[in-house]
Amino acid sequence: MIRVLIADDQELVRGGLAALLNLEADIEVVAEVGRGDLVAAAAAEHRPDVVLLDIEMPGMSGLEVAERLRGHRVVIVTTFGRPGYLRRALDAGAAGFVVKDAPAAELAEAVRRVMAGERVIDPKLATSAREVGPSPLTPREREVLRAAGDGSTVADLAAGLFLSEGTVRNYLSSAIGKTGARNRAEAVHVAHSRGWL
Repeated sequence: MIRVLIADDQELVRGGLAALLNLEADIEVVAEVGRGDLVAAAAAEHRPDVVLLDIEMPGMSGLEVAERLRGHRVVIVTTFGRPGYLRRALDAGAAGFVVKDAPAAELAEAVRRVMAGERVIDPKLATSAREVGPSPLTPREREVLRAAGDGSTVADLAAGLFLSEGTVRNYLSSAIGKTGARNRAEAVHVAHSRGWL
């Protein structure tokens, strides 16, 4: 039996995935959690063979969890089929990346293939990731752009990030240029839609 842990903040989705996978003769869902910061403890307690992670969860994102679970077989299962997320997931050590609109049989097969030591990536997303390329943003530019997403003023961003206002403006200007946007709101949108944030 392949022992699986599922982490997804949407209870209906989490339960549906568990029900579908438990129908497979060789797969058993041994634990379900709804927050990213609960995954490590659940993995230590239940010792799954494969961990399925959503990207956007409270407590800790699936990408952050994947980074901390290096050495485990991790598959990202997400609604957000964004090229930047794929690249970040692979950089974090994930063995698979499956979008939630894939047929249930594909998810079960992905679990089996990852268990066998293969890497499994949604083919359309892999093609898109090659076309978009890696994120041009530095970690600090990502941090400032992510913080700017709520429309905060430069002064508020500077105070919240412990930076000078001039430094915040420089990071925002650089991020706007690198994303090809006209303003910071558009830069946030472009970076988010490509999975760079």
